[in-house]
Amino acid sequence: MKLENILGAIPDNLDAEVFEDIFTSSNIRVERIISKGQTTPADSWYDQAEHEWVMVVEGKAILEFEDGLITLNRGDYVNIPAHCKHKVHWTDPEQATVWLAIFYR
Repeated sequence: MKLENILGAIPDNLDAEVFEDIFTSSNIRVERIISKGQTTPADSWYDQAEHEWVMVVEGKAILEFEDGLITLNRGDYVNIPAHCKHKVHWTDPEQATVWLAIFYR
């Protein structure tokens, strides 16, 4: 058994978003995402076959849905049903935003 910390080992270079699987099984995937100013391209939407529960552990972000925006601060979370189109509208360019995402069927 190995103890780890979701806020540990944040890369210095965050020119690109970091996606790291923490745990996977046939029904669930837990992922750490690290963003620093990255957004989803304007003409793209996530439209996933899985439900996604996502929390901002550290930092700030804005998610965009077809019917509006949701601002997430440290500790805020949202459950996104499968096929609910969404995108990352903004992440803080001054500090790392650490997400905990749980994808499930």
